[in-house]
Amino acid sequence: MAVRGFLAAEQQRGLGKRSLARALSALRSFYRFLNVTRGLEVNPARATRTPKFDRTLPAYLDRKETDELFQNAEQRASAGGFAEMRDLAMLEMFYSTGMRLSELAGLNDGDVDLVSDQVKLRGKGKKERIVPVGSRANTALRLYWQRRDSMAGPGNQRTTRAVFVNQRGKRITPRGIQLAMKRLFETVAQGTNLHVHALRHSFATHLLDAGADLRSVQELLGHASLGTTQVYTHTSVERLKRVYHQAHPRA
Repeated sequence: MAVRGFLAAEQQRGLGKRSLARALSALRSFYRFLNVTRGLEVNPARATRTPKFDRTLPAYLDRKETDELFQNAEQRASAGGFAEMRDLAMLEMFYSTGMRLSELAGLNDGDVDLVSDQVKLRGKGKKERIVPVGSRANTALRLYWQRRDSMAGPGNQRTTRAVFVNQRGKRITPRGIQLAMKRLFETVAQGTNLHVHALRHSFATHLLDAGADLRSVQELLGHASLGTTQVYTHTSVERLKRVYHQAHPRA
């Protein structure tokens, strides 16, 4: 009871749930220390439940922002060079498949089948899954591949099977991908608050908004648990609430 009273008092003082959980963990450790050094057998902190964290809704792009992002990326690719064409292809693949950063960075040429419009991804725990590739991602990747392969020469030979490479023909690093996407994100209003994972969140949210069933989205994302995928239904519900309160005359 004393531990619960302490946590309640700290919560009233404005301490967040994560801070309360850390405080409870410290108390448990302290009582374990007393057990070892002083022989104290009672640990009142053990029976106290850890506060449940509120699930943070993932950042994502709405449909208008998504269109704007791709328009800007397409303009850069048409007016730019190799890097701009590659960045558009990476953007298209992220949004078309919902793949993770590590999955895109690890893609090899043999994983991509543009005849069948599909890609093989290696997710967490090295689990493999096959995901469809959209027509626009297919086109962007073909154009990028043409440019990439034309760059190979005596001073710039490809020594990797990687799909996405840097200017030296070597596999682009996850950090390099993050920086490339950051440059594209800066062309939309909320860009400074976005990271690469926002494209995966947008992929899932837009599918569910359009009526896709949760199980299918789970398989596409490579989630082991349906509960992990359900956070996107919360995102959709929050969006619907905003629309409702903005549009309904008696909301």
